[in-house]
Amino acid sequence: MNKKTIIILSVIIILGATCYFEGGRISALLYPRKYSVYVEQYAKQYNLDENLVYSVIKAESKFNQKALSRRGAKGLMQIADITKNWAIEELDLSKDIDIYDPETNIMIGCWYLNTLYKEFGETDLVIAAYNGGSGNVKKWLSDKEYSKDGEKLHMIPFSETDRYLVKVNKNYKKYNELYGKEGKN
Repeated sequence: MNKKTIIILSVIIILGATCYFEGGRISALLYPRKYSVYVEQYAKQYNLDENLVYSVIKAESKFNQKALSRRGAKGLMQIADITKNWAIEELDLSKDIDIYDPETNIMIGCWYLNTLYKEFGETDLVIAAYNGGSGNVKKWLSDKEYSKDGEKLHMIPFSETDRYLVKVNKNYKKYNELYGKEGKN
């Protein structure tokens, strides 16, 4: 073995050992619980699992409070203007709210998730509606091509929404593994 190969193998072994012994800390860095004061407050207020809220934030913005999607959704939970305006009306908020403010964004995102739970009652449908729109989820549930029983989706015609559902569920599983179900309200 030459010197370069030995160095590369040594680095790989050290990285592998570090990941093995520090895996929990590395995972916690990859799956943070930022803005926990607001997540805890509004998850409790809107009867949501905190780990689900963190999973949505991670999928939507990777905890970037200034995130802006190509479709104009804003902030940590990627709130669309139509959702913001609806929340202003329903929650009697000031019309000049800062949607990029973490507390405001998380409050509206949690309110909207709760609204979707009231409408659909099932987490996968809520997640799909959060991304693809509740009107689309209703249409899909009434179409035998996408829902065999009208209660669950066996196929999602929007590939972005299908990938989003997989991503949020992966995040949710990891948050539950790392932090347990203490986030359950």
